[in-house]
Amino acid sequence: MYVIRMKNCAFFARHGVLDAEETLGQRFYVDAELTVVPDAGLETDSIEGTVDYGVAFSVIESIVTGRRRFLIEALALDVAKALVARFPQIGKAAITVRKPNAPVAGVLDHVEVTVVWPL
Repeated sequence: MYVIRMKNCAFFARHGVLDAEETLGQRFYVDAELTVVPDAGLETDSIEGTVDYGVAFSVIESIVTGRRRFLIEALALDVAKALVARFPQIGKAAITVRKPNAPVAGVLDHVEVTVVWPL
């Protein structure tokens, strides 16, 4: 096995429980750690046998910038499921979503959640 890591993929979206979060939107950051089960593509140096991270980025983007989710946990799970469905070589996807402007009455860098699929 080997791991592909995509770090700090940034998207503007409108997720959150509060109506103001949908109205204003904000930036979300996504990390994807994809555990890949190698096949012939690894030995033959062929993109067809592995995870094309350009396509993976597009999958992440379409989920994050798509319909609103109230929970970043749900967003992370949807991204993980979509990547595993798109690439059968992925044995496990760990997706981290960071929300820097979480509506918290206090000072913090960001809120983040990591979801692993399959469980």
